[in-house]
Amino acid sequence: MAILPVITGFGGISPAGRSVFHHAYQRLVFDALTTEKKAETLKSLSALMGDHYKTEQGVLDNTLIRKIHKGTFDAQSVTWNKRFPVSMEQPLTFQTKNIGLPDVIPENWTVTPLEGRMSQVTIHDNQDFMLPDQRVMAVNSAGQLPTGFDAAKLYQAKNHPKGIQMTVFGASDAIQMMGIDWDLIRSKVPADQVSVYAGSGMSQLDPNGNGGMMSARQMGKKVTSKQCPFGFAEMPADFINAYLLGSLGTTGTNMGACASFLYNLRQGVMDIQSGRSQIAIVGNAEAPILPEIIDGYSAMGALATDDELRQLDGLSADEAVNHRRACRPFSTNKGFTLGESAQFIVLMSDQLAMALGATIYGAVSDVFINADGFKKSISAPGVGNYITVAKSMAAARAIIGDRALRDRTFIQAHGTGTPQNRVTESHILNDVAKAFGAEQWLVGAVKSYLGHSIGCAAGDQIVSSLGIWDQGIFPGVTSIDHIADDVYHDSLHIPMQHLDVGANSLDIGIINAKGFGGNNASATLLSPHLTHAMLAKKHGRAGYAAYQKANVPVQEASEYFKEKTLSGEAEVIYQFDHNVCVDEDVSVSKECLSIDKAKVDVSLEVESPYAAYID
Repeated sequence: MAILPVITGFGGISPAGRSVFHHAYQRLVFDALTTEKKAETLKSLSALMGDHYKTEQGVLDNTLIRKIHKGTFDAQSVTWNKRFPVSMEQPLTFQTKNIGLPDVIPENWTVTPLEGRMSQVTIHDNQDFMLPDQRVMAVNSAGQLPTGFDAAKLYQAKNHPKGIQMTVFGASDAIQMMGIDWDLIRSKVPADQVSVYAGSGMSQLDPNGNGGMMSARQMGKKVTSKQCPFGFAEMPADFINAYLLGSLGTTGTNMGACASFLYNLRQGVMDIQSGRSQIAIVGNAEAPILPEIIDGYSAMGALATDDELRQLDGLSADEAVNHRRACRPFSTNKGFTLGESAQFIVLMSDQLAMALGATIYGAVSDVFINADGFKKSISAPGVGNYITVAKSMAAARAIIGDRALRDRTFIQAHGTGTPQNRVTESHILNDVAKAFGAEQWLVGAVKSYLGHSIGCAAGDQIVSSLGIWDQGIFPGVTSIDHIADDVYHDSLHIPMQHLDVGANSLDIGIINAKGFGGNNASATLLSPHLTHAMLAKKHGRAGYAAYQKANVPVQEASEYFKEKTLSGEAEVIYQFDHNVCVDEDVSVSKECLSIDKAKVDVSLEVESPYAAYID
């Protein structure tokens, strides 16, 4: 069997809470959990949210999609600068501090110096002013991180953008969940065989990143020295390398709008399958719940406004909106709901995972990416997603066969909650299901709980799928009460309530993502029980028994970390100015490059596949 990229850790933070150990997944299916699991979920969330959210109702009300709270921003009083043109019949005279005068005095101004660093200004003609103002947002729903959670308080954040803060928190969890010390992994894996692919679909857009840099002049502020570098889209990968792992391996990010997570996943999978890397950290972080971003998507007519939600529910103008049900995939709907999230998974080659005794939570066999071809509109859907979904199904069939494919697979749909998506994506899924003989293909849509986290959306879908395999509960689309008339679903099963499917009844999950511009991606995920069966056959009885023995202390270390997550301990990894290597630490020969301080040797014995073509 070829090298199989297996999942040995995952972590993140989303509106459902902490992803590690399926805590966030359990919030999605909270109503279907046992009493014990409910208590565990509440304990994990209240530990994140602080002393103000200790009651069950308080925790539930302040997670998932909900009304935008003032801790995010005050949607009822958003500051902006309003153009204020003034026509003057008589000159306007006023006094101001010299520091407040413009650098270039307008031609229709007369400025007379006064004592005390003051000046008198007389405006002789019409003048445009920009006045600070406040306005009420039409969109008031979002998938926000649990109220009270603040990653910046867990380490020396130093004006980091929110997406970076979420990266440090989520990636730390993914690394520590493994139960294997990173220094041990470094001792087993050459430095150039580690990959990190992480980023953001929209870059870092809050005031500490590109958002602050781009708006500084308009707001009368100065650009800081950190806003520009912090704003780069690949900064999550940079931070993981520089402050969490000290990695010298392959790095970067692939951007594909709302499919970006799967673009990065494909890079990690390909590195491992080709043998270029033995381990890959893959993820995305997105923090788009900002007035400016909401304005952008609202101008496209993409987001559901409060008035539209009232129309859907037949409410009068003075009746309260149910913001919890703002996102309604495959039902009568008006638009999607923005969400914020950071998700990271650790991939290893199956050989490395077996040797280390790593706990294996599943595997990724394939990721397919296709464009739409010629398009009428850059934001309109196209045909490329037919190819990615069909190829993912074909890849699944090649592993488990036709019969299991029909009965033992599911798909996590992109499921945005827009009128266009409900038609186009359902048509794709329905056609593919028919072609492969699936009569009631099980469809999930976790954006109905979390909102649309743009570049991180597929990461939300993946960690939810790992939870399904662990606990056997399939999250229904509980924000809807009917399937819309224009949805194609005669070969689909879109449950509106949670389903008890059993922990080992589904072998493969397809993860689907569609992005602006024609960025389509679908991934084939293998369940842990299928993955273990494949590895037992590949490595033989003795090899698998040795792995099981090696896994015992790893499980114990992982369980110890789990107890910390329940007690509220968040041991964020952040090693600033730690063990920094400089030129003097590097020595180079024809055969090897050595970095003494990092205790790293990189082989320069490179074989070329093209050497045979040279005489």
